Amino acid sequence: MKDKTINIAQVSQYFHDGMSIMVGGFMGIGTPPRLIDALLSSGVKDLTLICNDTAFVDTGIGPLITHGRVKRVIASHIGTNPETGRRMIAGELEVELVPQGTLTERIRCGGAGLGGVLTPTGVGTVVEEGKQKLTLNDVEYLLERPLRAELALVQAHIADLSGNLTYQLTARNFNPLIALAADLVIAEPDALAGIGEIAPDVIVTPGALVDYVVTPQETAL
Repeated sequence: MKDKTINIAQVSQYFHDGMSIMVGGFMGIGTPPRLIDALLSSGVKDLTLICNDTAFVDTGIGPLITHGRVKRVIASHIGTNPETGRRMIAGELEVELVPQGTLTERIRCGGAGLGGVLTPTGVGTVVEEGKQKLTLNDVEYLLERPLRAELALVQAHIADLSGNLTYQLTARNFNPLIALAADLVIAEPDALAGIGEIAPDVIVTPGALVDYVVTPQETAL
């Protein structure tokens, strides 16, 4: 089977200005730190980030916001990062706030090739502005469109050389979902295993979904 490992110095070739990127994590937990550092160091800008939140000023994807690399954010909340709010109010950053459950379903639809999801969440609020509404069995729903990205940056616990991934505790969060909904998937694991060394029943993200695995620092190429 193909060895998908690359070193961290090679990832910058997959970044470009204006691209859309999904990033795993919940307030920085489950966000791949070395991949975020590489994205920051590459100098790319005008990014669209799809993520649960913008973490804190100096953790998770927060530094990308702080350094002005992001043009648009699609997230469920931004309250833990005051820099996101400041830039939004100043007109420097476009923010689309999506209820968390709706966000996960939109990503899941993008990964599954579905046309959208019907949800009553947001009906009668600002969330429904500009969206199609349908009534089924006397219940109003919003049609929420799928989300996909050019690139997904995933943090895993263990990866093997062919890209099969496991996750650890709450660091799992959005990572398996975004691995389904991007054109290119790069994973940053805590540890690397040989092919066949991960028991099949503990694999969460199969290697067929993963394009590249960044070698951990202790086994860097």
